[in-house]
Amino acid sequence: MGRAFEVRKASMAKTNAVKTKIYSRYGKEIYLAAKAGVPDPDMNLTLKRVIEKAKKAQVPSDIIKRNIDKASSGAGESYTAVRYEGFGPGAATIIVDCLTDNVNRTVGDVRNCFTKTKNKMGVSGSVSFMFNNISIVSFSGLNEEEVLEALVTAEVDVNDIEVEEDTVTLYGAATDLHKIRGAIETFKPEIEIDIDEITMLPMNYTKLEGEELENFNRLLTMLDELDDVQEVYHNVELE
Repeated sequence: MGRAFEVRKASMAKTNAVKTKIYSRYGKEIYLAAKAGVPDPDMNLTLKRVIEKAKKAQVPSDIIKRNIDKASSGAGESYTAVRYEGFGPGAATIIVDCLTDNVNRTVGDVRNCFTKTKNKMGVSGSVSFMFNNISIVSFSGLNEEEVLEALVTAEVDVNDIEVEEDTVTLYGAATDLHKIRGAIETFKPEIEIDIDEITMLPMNYTKLEGEELENFNRLLTMLDELDDVQEVYHNVELE
């Protein structure tokens, strides 16, 4: 089972989440991207990428426009990015990234998820050192030789290339996401990018069974139901 499989599976799980959760997540990301730069996707690459992802997740156009307009007007909430780390059943490790307008509320909500499932939150850095912060670009329509040609032509380096059937997945530095995607799109402008994100990828995976797996899935479900949670990364292989 390759890493690309895990990444694609995680991506599909996101699109199967409750719609309101998806709308809330992308609404915050669009608002922050627009507020941090020019509220015009043609001039703000980060905003453009977030809008593309939101549309793939079927976020309505009015929600996208509303959050851009809110950022343009200077109104709206002030969000803080916070990260929590913890330990699940067995050898499971978990990272929870949130965007919140109330840190005290969010830390209490996340801690409650761990406590109710009899798992444990850790201190900052207790888990993240076992993950790599990387960019991932996954697509179909090019073979490995063509991908290498595209990267060499654009003078872009990647850490690893993984090919599974007709899907190519590139792993690179977190800061090189736009360079890697740009190299592929320049080489073949009509190509469809399936995954384009910065993520935390575990250095090693673990397997859970029986009650431990049930407990872990319950923890993931509880975390996913929190409005402030944007991403959950873990090292458990899920079938």
